Amino acid sequence: MHTIEPFYNWRHIYTSEDDPRSPFYGRTYSEFEFSQTVYNYYIHPQWDEFGSRTLYMKIIYADYELNFAIIELIGEWNDAIENDIMTLKRDIIDEMMAVGITKFILIAENVLNFHSGDRDYYQEWYEQASEENGWVIMLNMPEATQHDFKKKKLNYYIELMEIPEWRIYKPYHLFVKIDGELSKRLNV
Repeated sequence: MHTIEPFYNWRHIYTSEDDPRSPFYGRTYSEFEFSQTVYNYYIHPQWDEFGSRTLYMKIIYADYELNFAIIELIGEWNDAIENDIMTLKRDIIDEMMAVGITKFILIAENVLNFHSGDRDYYQEWYEQASEENGWVIMLNMPEATQHDFKKKKLNYYIELMEIPEWRIYKPYHLFVKIDGELSKRLNV
């Protein structure tokens, strides 16, 4: 796991640690000191800790004119014990929504497990985003990880979508592709 870095090909366009509106503004990172772990496996030091002991993230792009953000995740999403959704919602998402972000692309291909808890924070996030014509999608969550997510019907609040080749897009083009797909689904 220590070799899995957050996607870095957009770093010339955006870095969350240099964005004054980002919850991670001012953070510094080491390329050599590995201190964070998931399941006792060290993860790359570029991942951001946000209060969960098993789930880490990286805001890899934010656009305040089009009101969207792309967030990459790694680890285990555990609402049953850790209540990761509450921590994510209160400490990161609420801050981002306060500065105008209403459309969220969560890249979950490195989320190894998902353990569900209550649906309240998912519903709240969905309702708040919808009030501003926003949405939340989970991109490329592994099929095995989706099982509990769908079983709890959380896909009513966070749309699951597959775009395996997302890395070939620039952030704007990925956003347009997803936004267009969601518009087609709603107009059918």
